[in-house]
Amino acid sequence: MSNLKNKVCFITGASGGIGKATALQLLDQGASVFDFSRTHRLADDVQHDNLRSYNGDVSVEADVVAGFSACVEAFGTVDVLINNAGMGVLTTDLSQTDLETYEQMVNVNMRGVFLCNREALKVMKPKKQGHILTVISMAGQRTNPNAPVYAASKFGARGLNSGLADQVIKEGIKVTDVNPGPTDSNYWGDRKVPREKFLKVEDVANVITFVLNQPDYVLIREINFDNMKFLAQ
Repeated sequence: MSNLKNKVCFITGASGGIGKATALQLLDQGASVFDFSRTHRLADDVQHDNLRSYNGDVSVEADVVAGFSACVEAFGTVDVLINNAGMGVLTTDLSQTDLETYEQMVNVNMRGVFLCNREALKVMKPKKQGHILTVISMAGQRTNPNAPVYAASKFGARGLNSGLADQVIKEGIKVTDVNPGPTDSNYWGDRKVPREKFLKVEDVANVITFVLNQPDYVLIREINFDNMKFLAQ
């Protein structure tokens, strides 16, 4: 039996890519899914009694607060938070990078994680149980000269979660970072990249559900993975 059965999972950026693949696996395993996405709604594509979609921006405090209230109203609680929303822009010449580009990445990749973590904890701490899982990426482990701002935002989110994990472990709350290497998704747009050497979104979703299906006493703090073909190139 899946450990996810009857769990309420709040997931950001679930309208496509890794988020959508993960949401579908969660539903298949008996979880209730609250999709918090800025534009497209997963519920417009997928009909399921245990799925709700809510439009909001993870970097906007009022949106996040309202989203968690809506989730609790719909499903009664939040058992799992999956921070999946993220954005990345190449900054190949930092001297020509405008402040708006920097702030967009930091606001989504760091501020958004902070806001969602904070609101999830308000629900999880009273019941002394919960799991916060963040899709960081290997960009939070290794720097990239073509994307230093993106890497910085991911390193920052990783630092936040590392400290949080130590802060809440005695309260029965797990904190996990999932760090996939390059993944074949819409993230890349029309850039010419070796997609055949990338992970598939289903690979990442498999790792996420593996982590979430561990017994309550098993904590995976961080998990790193890549397509071997990408590393061998």
